[in-house]
Amino acid sequence: MCDDMRFGDDSRGVAYAKGKEGALLGDAMDDTLDDGEAIARLNLLRIEHRDLDAAIVALAAGGVPDQLQMMRLKKRKLRLRDEIAALEDQLIPDIIA
Repeated sequence: MCDDMRFGDDSRGVAYAKGKEGALLGDAMDDTLDDGEAIARLNLLRIEHRDLDAAIVALAAGGVPDQLQMMRLKKRKLRLRDEIAALEDQLIPDIIA
């Protein structure tokens, strides 16, 4: 990963990471990640996935939940799960027996 990383949310609430080159690293997975970068990104995604799960539970437990916000959080959680699965597939080579 780049030493000079900035993290945040865009106007839609989508998380992103920006390297010193200015390239967005959040929404699209970069197929050129080496194993170390992929593992680091995977750990960040897993943490964000757990945080979203806790936020969804807290929102549901707090009286009348905001259904629109709940739907957005769940969609983000699903996108994270898909990106986690893609990174795991990249790290674990397919061995045809």
